[in-house]
Amino acid sequence: MPSAVVIGTRGYPSYYGGFETAIRQLAPYLADAGWDVTVYGRKGATVEDDPGRDPRVATRSTFGIESKSLSTLSYGLGATIDAMRHKPDVALVMNVANGYWLPLLRARGIPTVTNVDGMEWERDKWGKAARAVFKTGARLTARYSDFLVFDSLAIGRRWEEEFGRDGSFIPYGGSPHDDLPVEPGLSTRGYVLVVARFVPENTIPEFFQAVDRLAESTHVVIVGSSGYGGELDQAAQRLSERHRSVHWLGHVKDDRRLFALWQHAGAYFHGHSVGGTNPALVQAMALGAPIVARDTVFNREVLGEHAGHLVEPKPEAIAGRILKLLSDPAEQERLADAAKRRGAAQYTWDGVNAEYERVLRLAIEGRP
Repeated sequence: MPSAVVIGTRGYPSYYGGFETAIRQLAPYLADAGWDVTVYGRKGATVEDDPGRDPRVATRSTFGIESKSLSTLSYGLGATIDAMRHKPDVALVMNVANGYWLPLLRARGIPTVTNVDGMEWERDKWGKAARAVFKTGARLTARYSDFLVFDSLAIGRRWEEEFGRDGSFIPYGGSPHDDLPVEPGLSTRGYVLVVARFVPENTIPEFFQAVDRLAESTHVVIVGSSGYGGELDQAAQRLSERHRSVHWLGHVKDDRRLFALWQHAGAYFHGHSVGGTNPALVQAMALGAPIVARDTVFNREVLGEHAGHLVEPKPEAIAGRILKLLSDPAEQERLADAAKRRGAAQYTWDGVNAEYERVLRLAIEGRP
């Protein structure tokens, strides 16, 4: 029975972000395939009574410093030290910030597969020092990781240009779902939805500026927060107090509720600009949300030519494009159908999980 550990997520099962979404799918898949799987995480960051939790997946919490700038590094070090003690057959490492600890795993003879995520050093939320930390982590990842995983083709091209490394393209998958009930107080195709962490590179400030115009004629549902409080959380609170049609739900951990919000939305705004393939966008596609997305190379890659509308990151452009879509039921349904078909063809969890297992086995075998 091959053994694998996962380093760099908040744990299993967790609903925090894209890495956690992937591990909720991948860990049980590996267990089904006969793997011994352990996921490292943070105390209090997982849903222990989750009915979907697979008891075959072992979990282990390690030490770390809970802060915006040090949590990833410190928890990654704690997990790495513990993994060195147990010496699994392979380590799946998430995030280049953990590149600092890859030399330790290599010295212990543990092969590594690293999901590099997006270009973290280009994110507006990080200061100069944090960006330097991520860029150095990327260089160390390029040097010391045995295999690399890119969640988008565009990210893969950037890594080949900047670091001279290639790797495997493994995006995120989406989960289709039967019809779910519409959120109380809302109507099918009668509201605008945004689902995102409150950081500038997700176009949250621009979307919030567009809300005053949108709220005049439609409901606006905001899912997300910064995770640490701050100016954008306060802005969301003010919008919900100023407009009865604005609903700020914070972080939604219930997948059924979140899936229903995507399924019945009249327009889903996706403003992510820095990462590669975004799991929220792929999931929205699987559920047939009519999508308006910020025009980036990553969003164009995922949506293709027909599965969504692209827009400049300007408040007036965002509001105008969304209002036009809400006034056109035929276009809403065309986009919904196109998104479902593209998701089913390109972004499924079966395909994602099978490719991860293939690369993990190659790493164990020491094959290029």
